[in-house]
Order: sequence, then structure tokens, then C-alpha cells
Amino acid sequence: RCQRWVENCRRADLEDKTPDQLNKHYRLCAKHFETSMICRSSPYRTVLRDNAVPTIFDLTSHLNNPHSRHRKRIKELSEDEIRTLKQRKIDEAFERQQATQELSESNEQNTVSEEGGEEQEEEAVPLTLEERENKDYLKSLFEILILMGKQNIPLDGHNVDELSEGIFTSGNFQALLEYRINAGDEVLRKRFEMTAVNLEYCSKTQQKQMLEICESCVREETLREVRDSHFFSIVTDEVVDIAGEEHLPVLVRFVDDSHNLREEFIGFLPYEADPEILAVKFHTTITEKWGLNMEYCRGQAYIVSSGFASKMKVVAMRLLEKYPQAVYTLCSSCALNIWLAKSVPVVGVSIALGTIEEVCCLFHQSPQLLVELDNTISVLFQNNEVKGNELKQICRSQWTGRHDTFEVLVDLMQALVLCLDAVSSDSSVRWNNFIVGRAFVLSSALTDFDFIVTIVILKNVLSFTRAFGKNLQGQTSDVFFAASSLTAVLHSLNEVMENIEVYHEFWFEEATNLATKLDVQIKLPGKFRRARQGSSSGNLNSEVTSENYYKEILSVPTVEHIIQELKDIFSEQHLKALKCLSLVPSVMGQLKFNTSEEHHADLYKNDLPNPDTLSAELHCWRIKWKHRGKDIELPATIYEALHLPDIKFFPNVYALLKVLCILPVMKVEKEKYEVGRKRLKAYLKNTLTEQRSSNLAVLNINFDVKHDLDLMVDTYIKLYP
Repeated sequence: RCQRWVENCRRADLEDKTPDQLNKHYRLCAKHFETSMICRSSPYRTVLRDNAVPTIFDLTSHLNNPHSRHRKRIKELSEDEIRTLKQRKIDEAFERQQATQELSESNEQNTVSEEGGEEQEEEAVPLTLEERENKDYLKSLFEILILMGKQNIPLDGHNVDELSEGIFTSGNFQALLEYRINAGDEVLRKRFEMTAVNLEYCSKTQQKQMLEICESCVREETLREVRDSHFFSIVTDEVVDIAGEEHLPVLVRFVDDSHNLREEFIGFLPYEADPEILAVKFHTTITEKWGLNMEYCRGQAYIVSSGFASKMKVVAMRLLEKYPQAVYTLCSSCALNIWLAKSVPVVGVSIALGTIEEVCCLFHQSPQLLVELDNTISVLFQNNEVKGNELKQICRSQWTGRHDTFEVLVDLMQALVLCLDAVSSDSSVRWNNFIVGRAFVLSSALTDFDFIVTIVILKNVLSFTRAFGKNLQGQTSDVFFAASSLTAVLHSLNEVMENIEVYHEFWFEEATNLATKLDVQIKLPGKFRRARQGSSSGNLNSEVTSENYYKEILSVPTVEHIIQELKDIFSEQHLKALKCLSLVPSVMGQLKFNTSEEHHADLYKNDLPNPDTLSAELHCWRIKWKHRGKDIELPATIYEALHLPDIKFFPNVYALLKVLCILPVMKVEKEKYEVGRKRLKAYLKNTLTEQRSSNLAVLNINFDVKHDLDLMVDTYIKLYP
């Protein structure tokens, strides 16, 4: 690339220099590059794209420059042209002089002379031997840290508790340093040859500082692509424990230069119990620390554990107040019914969801236990083998995230309880103590009447939203038509609410029948009975029946909450955006090309390159597909539409599709572009809680992101001189 630059600059005197010499001792002014070749997003320096080549030159000004007479002449100029150029040169020199006076002394040393508009040697003082050695030393340290991050090696080795008194053992970072010295790294050897054997080469503080810079530089590579794309959406995953502290994983969705929708992990945010403080810190981190402009945010979604939903909703509402176009949506990776269940503000529901997760986790931990469950299902469903085999298949998947999780659980209840009872009462040595203990605890939890009523009521209430939620995770056409069916779903739920007495009676009867089958006593919850006994007004509550209690404490609040949550998550803006999916040709075809996107597209009017021509362009877009050739298939997804060869001839359609694509409710069509979430899950699964590090996690999850060691070293020297 250096050689190409020399050729473009017409610098014959530099043609014999090696690329290494050119890279170290010469600089080229940013004025010679097209603006599209320059990324100015880095807070530390101007960064060029990999394929950047200088193309802008004034090849005549050197005639006025006495210092460059040895250069090759391009052409002779007339006296008038020379006079004009000379005057322009004087004006430019005067402007530069004024600008220079405003700069500090430190900046002056780093300023590259632009006179002559061509490559010249830097006038800055060259590095001393000591400075060069220090840079090389830091580069070695950064290389080790990046290796540890990519390979998921924790910084610390053995815990102090594991070691006998008087024994010293180095951490993993120190051990890798020593290994590198032994392998012949002269820079490190010179640095540490006189250091005591039991002394740390690099302090914990320095390691932390360097890791923060590694994390920042790696994240910056992804964020640069996001900024180039302009529009993005923010998605958070469930709160996770990192070395004893709760953190919120943050992912970003955007369409890259190759028109692919990507979802990338960009970092962790310390979780705050107070939702208002969390909202402020969330906004500050994204805008100030990570440098994203929230004016370009077009969607936000939060996947949460039970109990956290209301807090994250506050964060969503605060962001919406500031940025109305950051539409609050569901996330495509989470089933609507599970998301709704997790958001229900009833303690019994949170406990039930936690129990279901633990049951699923226990069976997946032990293949033997799954075989035992298979045998139990075979016995119970011997008269319906098809249903039995279907349940066996479901048990081997992550069934707690399905649209019909509660239907599956009700069908499996008897098999689960019988299997867990058999394991906990087995007197042989087939099962270890941990599995026996967990089986006993979970069997007791499943056979609690409170749990049975909760899952039966959730199953029945969420049956009204199941088909709707499934369509939201389906094909683009399914999502489009789902948006139109929301009114019917809400109508059904409102009808349930108006007749809750009747509906609850049926639901409670189903719960009591299941309890009878499992030989579970029908009673009020123990905590309620204990509270009533301790209350002075105990006689007033004596008439409370189990049926009425669960209607007031569970059925009514659950139905009310789900109706309100659906209205909040599918706001008018969100529905308008989903109706714009009629832009996708296959949806147009299903609507007989009788569509009216312009009525909904006003939501994104300011995001379009030519809003005035939108109507005419949409007409051309419809005609293009309506009168297509017989052998041409209609693109079925936004992904396919964005990859059409002639999509750039429809700039407004292209802009609209890009914005619709990044809405969190839209699924990522290609799995390879959704690796951020998968790698995050893998990191959390493979790393012990106490060994997790938010810095190393970013390096590990984004292991394929390129990194600039020189930038890391320069940043470190600048921040910690």
C-alpha cells in the first residue's frame, strides 16, 4: 500500500524506500484522501480504511516551492497561473499560521507539515532508544493480554486458599510473560532480567488499565461500523453475574456495508437497583463512553429475567422521552409468551418460572436422568405413542423458551413428578447425592398447589397470544399480518377480563383436576394461612376460598398486565413500522400489489435521502414486481430485497428496508450474523462466575475483530505517561 501511495504522489525520490521505512518515517496529509476513505470516529486519531489510496493532488504547487525543485516537473505554467497559485499559497500559509497559534506546544510537535501537499518527512523529534524499547515492551504486554482474552484464560492462576503457606505461584499473565521470555523475547528479557523471581512483573493496576484500553479499542472497531451505517438498535440480554457484581449485556443491531443485518456484543453495563439511576447510566454509557448518537437509534428491546422487567421498562420509557424514534419492541430471540410471563408482576409467577428453569437445567445436566424421564413418559403415554414421542423430543430441547412452554409443562407434570420421586427415593447408588437432593426439592416444588394453579392459569391466559407470538417469529409476511391481528388478540383478552369470574372458574377446575391426579392437597398457600393466623382480624378472612383467593391474587392481575403490556410493546409507532413490511415484494404479492406504504412511512420521513420522491419511487417499485418475468421469484425477506443488484436505484426503499431490518422484533436471517448473542451465552456457560471479567469477555466474544496494537500502545502512553 505504501508503494501505491508513493506512485500516486509522483515521488520518484521515495521509490527506493522499503515499506517499513515509508511507514515509520513519512506521513501523508488527510487532504489527499476522499472523505469516504476516512473514519473520523476514533477518539484518538484519524483512521483510514484498509483500501485507502490518495487521489486528490495539486500537482502544480511544487513549482512555487523552492524546497522541492528536485522533484519531477509535471508541466510549465503561464505567469498568470503562477501569480494566482502564489497568492493562494500565501493565503493558505496565513490561515495555517493563525491555526497553529491556537494549538498547544504538544500538538505542534505532532502536526504534519502540509506545505507542497505531498509526502514529507516528519519534523517531530524521533523516538529515543528508551522510548522505542518502552513501546516494544508495552506491545508485548498487549499481545499477551489479547491472547488471554481470545482464548478465555483468566488473569489469575491458583487462588491463595489453594496454596500451602510459603509457596509462591505466579498468575496466568505472569506465567505467560515468563514463557515468552524463555521463548526468546529479548525486549521482555532485558526488562525483567534483574527482577526478583517472586516479584510481579506487571501490577494488577497496570493490567486493569491495559485491559480497559484493549476492550475500548476492540469495541471501537465494531462501533465504527455502526456509525458508518448510521441507524442502529440497542438490545440487552438477561442480567448476569460477573465476579460477584450484576451486569447488563448490551448488543447492537445494524446493517453493515455488505447489506447484512448483524447483532454484535459491545460490552457490559453495571446493573443498578434504582431504575432511574440505571436509565441515566445506560444513556451516558452509550452516548458519552461508547460515542453512539442516540438520534440514530431506531429500536430498543430488553430480554429480562423475572423481577427485572419493570425496571427495564422504566429505562425504555426514559429513552423514548428523549428519542421518540427509538421504538420499544419485543426481541426476535425471545418468544412473546415467555417475555409476557417474565414481566407479570406477581411473586408466584416469578417463583414458578424459576422452578421451571431449575427442572429443565437438572434434566439437561444428567443424560441418565433424561433416560429415566423417557421411560416414565413411555409408561404414561403407552396408549398415545405419538404424543409420548413428541414430549420426549421436546424434553431434549430448551423447552422453557417455547411459545407453548406452559402447555408442554402441564402435559409433562405427571411424568416429571413421578420421575423425580423415583430418583429421590431410590435407595441404590445409581444417583449421586446432588441429583437426589435436587430431585427431592424440585418434586416438592412441583407438587405445591400454588405452583400448579399458577402454571395452569398462565397456560390458559397466554393461549390467546400464542399464535400471535409465533407469527412474530415467523417469515416476514407472518410478521406483517400479525401486526394486523393485534386488535383481535386484545379484543379476546378484554372479553376474558369482562367475564373473569366464568373463565377463572374453568381454569381453577382444571388446576384442581391436575392436583388430584398428582395427589396434591387443594389449599390456600402456607404464607397466606400463617398471615391469617397471626392477624387479629383472622375471622374476617375465614370465608376466603382457594378459588376466590387465586382469582384476586393471580388471574385478575395477570390478564390486566398482559393487556397493558401488549399495548405498550405494540405502540402505534411500532405497528406503523411493521405495516411498512408491505415493501417486501412477497408481501406485496400476497396483497395483490394494492399497498399504501407511504401512509406508514411518514414515521421515517427524515431518514430518507429523497422524501419528496417517495411516492413516485414506491409506484415504480410496485410496478417492477407486478410486471416481473415469469421465472423471477418475489424476494421473501428484507435480507433478499437488500441484496438485489438494482436496489440502489430505489434509494428511499433501500433506506426504509435498512431501518425496518434493524428493529429488534425482526429476526436475523443469517445465523452467522447473530454470533454476538451465541458467543455471549457460550462465554457465560464456559466461565466460572468468579473468573469472569467484563474486559476479557469483550475480547473473547469479539475474537475475530481486528485490533491495532500500535493504537493500544499510543493510547496507553497518552493516558498513563
